[in-house]
Amino acid sequence: MHKLVLIRHGESEWNKLNLFTGWTDVDLSARGVKEAARAGKILKEQDFDFDVVHTSLLKRAIHRMNSVLFELDREWLPIYKSWRLNERHYGALQGLNKAETAAKYGEDQVKIWRRSYNCPPPALEADDPRNPALQAQFRNIDPKNLPLTESLELTVARAVPYFEEKIKPAMEEGKRVLIVAHGNSIRALVKYFDNLAESEIVGVNIPTGVPLVYEFDDKMKAIKNYYLMDEEELKKQMEAVANQGKAK
Repeated sequence: MHKLVLIRHGESEWNKLNLFTGWTDVDLSARGVKEAARAGKILKEQDFDFDVVHTSLLKRAIHRMNSVLFELDREWLPIYKSWRLNERHYGALQGLNKAETAAKYGEDQVKIWRRSYNCPPPALEADDPRNPALQAQFRNIDPKNLPLTESLELTVARAVPYFEEKIKPAMEEGKRVLIVAHGNSIRALVKYFDNLAESEIVGVNIPTGVPLVYEFDDKMKAIKNYYLMDEEELKKQMEAVANQGKAK
């Protein structure tokens, strides 16, 4: 059996303000910092250990990862950062308030932008300063690979090959892997692991700061998954994520 642990970064400053974040490189809120420390302590209490860590190029995930590794006393572990684990790019919605956007365009439209599988939000213009091709942390990536907007389908198209090429081989060698990423890059992997239909992934909400454990058999088929959190508290956190796109 192989285990994989995935953690969505803790609450960010823009999560707190209920803004569409996407690839905007905002930091953790004070609550997010506490969530990061809590996740590390939970993993330590339950005797989890790791050999390698993967995260995105966005600092809210990187800072979260650093905090978890501090709590585990594993800051020396090898770390791999990739844009392929970034959050879904929200295009021209980035920086807009989710509730205000829902009031303007309707909750149904915002739910489509946030949770549908193949409908991306409005795209950025190429000269928009939010274009990742114009930002320093993506300067070594071929601009043709950098999105101006993304659907979850497009997020799957970059996150799943990264798992197959970089993470799965290490797991097959027996290495214990931790992924610290984002709500939608984790949803992309969850869809793949659980073979969910497009209609099913719409209802999946990933809470911030809660370790999600997947167990795989020797053929690397996911056979079990569970969160390291009390059921009732987990339900509250998932509902909070689902409600972000409502007008009130």
